[in-house]
Amino acid sequence: MPISAAQRTARRAAQSAALLTVTALLATTAGCSDDGGSATPETSGGPSGLDRLAAQELDWGPCLPPSPAEGGGPAPTPLPDGATWECTFMTAPLDYDEPGGETVDLALIRVKAADRGRRIGSLLFNFGGPGGSGITGLPGFASDFESLRSRYDLVSFDPRGVGRSAPVECASDKELDAYYALDFTPDDAAEERTLSDAQKKYAGGCERNSGRQLPHVGTENAARDMDLMRRVLGDDKLHYFGISYGTELGGVYAHLFPENVGRAVFDAVVDPEAGVVDGALGQARGFQLALDNFAKDCVDRADECVLPGSTVAEIEAFIVDLLAELDEEPIAGIGDRKLTQTQATNGVAQALYSKEFWPYLEQGLDEADGGNGALLLALSDSMNGRSQSGSYSNIQAANAAVNCVDFKERYTLGQAKERLPEFREASPVFGDFMGWALAGCSQWPVPGGWEHPDVSAAGSAPILVVGNTGDPATPYEGARSMAEALGKGVGVELTYKGQGHGAYSSGDRCVKTTTDAYLLDGKVPASGTVCP
Repeated sequence: MPISAAQRTARRAAQSAALLTVTALLATTAGCSDDGGSATPETSGGPSGLDRLAAQELDWGPCLPPSPAEGGGPAPTPLPDGATWECTFMTAPLDYDEPGGETVDLALIRVKAADRGRRIGSLLFNFGGPGGSGITGLPGFASDFESLRSRYDLVSFDPRGVGRSAPVECASDKELDAYYALDFTPDDAAEERTLSDAQKKYAGGCERNSGRQLPHVGTENAARDMDLMRRVLGDDKLHYFGISYGTELGGVYAHLFPENVGRAVFDAVVDPEAGVVDGALGQARGFQLALDNFAKDCVDRADECVLPGSTVAEIEAFIVDLLAELDEEPIAGIGDRKLTQTQATNGVAQALYSKEFWPYLEQGLDEADGGNGALLLALSDSMNGRSQSGSYSNIQAANAAVNCVDFKERYTLGQAKERLPEFREASPVFGDFMGWALAGCSQWPVPGGWEHPDVSAAGSAPILVVGNTGDPATPYEGARSMAEALGKGVGVELTYKGQGHGAYSSGDRCVKTTTDAYLLDGKVPASGTVCP
């Protein structure tokens, strides 16, 4: 398969998958009309600083192409009915403890409701990450939410530290090529030292380039930003659609501002009760389940499947062996870049986000077995936010910055190594990869805040919590955990029996009609409803 085609395939895969807690949302669309830059002084003055910021008037204008930090690409085109995208910046406090001090500019995008006479208000989206750009995400997924645009202005944003909202920057494109080619599952002391040194250098680059905003990019501040957006947009209540990490952000918002919650949907739900270890183990099991389902589909198709093996176990043993061979000797990839074991594992995970892309995973594995790693490397590039031109978005830098300031646990490589047996039991394919990743914040220059987020939201309006039984990145159990943690009468659970990350964009009619009835007409389904 030609390299350019492989890259286009990976790009389509990334666009169609919603994001996981540790992965990237790639999109191909919009940017704002100027650059938000980094935090700047603001003299909004004294204890009334936040109220003064809430009174700001937004200067909406045409959207320009996305910045490199947002992933690049063309500016968003009008929707089929001619509706156009508008972009702007909103000023927020850098530190909410000092609302009259320094500020940060947050990039916003919107398209207005089609039926202005029946408009409910704004519907704010977060597509996941943490680190995903809403400026590119919303136009990229707009067709999925066209029914909701009938009565809502669809609005999204680059959270602080992301895209154009004072993006966290850690390394150059050349440095990132080298960093992502490293062995993130070391086999001996020398490889452990190499990885530790690389993580230290990466964290040092984040501090050197973005030290001012690093303490302030956490989820609680992003939630406070959303409440400021609500006020600036003129909405009495926040109507919200959160996907993947966006469910965690939404849960934190509901905890901080329960009285301000309007109609809210959480889809592909992060388990709010899981700390760093339990969350990573859950993802290892989730991706293993998705791989099991992929392998079973391959078995069911018999001779149509090109992978070796007549059972699920045999196909997965082939994948394990292939990854082990890549650990010993990387193969040809794209240009002068080779496919390593880590990048191949990354690529496999990326392809499991949607059943629609299982054929590309099958093809990529088959080609890699024959010595051509282009397709798996392109999928890995998508995960890491690398464009065809070789530039990187800042999604992984922002992902690290948010997670490391949110969670207080700091695992050394040695401590991560001790946990490997339980990770290998959870997944023979992804266990090592996710077990070693526990040490990702070990060198981070800013301390973390919580063991897990508090999402209890007594007094909130009902929140629809949608779980997918086959979700690899946010396992199904997280939906029930979120619904229970939100509190009685708040979390309303909806189950989708399907595959892939998320439910609303799956094409299932039951999920869509149930969700739309809630968001558009306020019809709350019975908790425990199952689709299809």
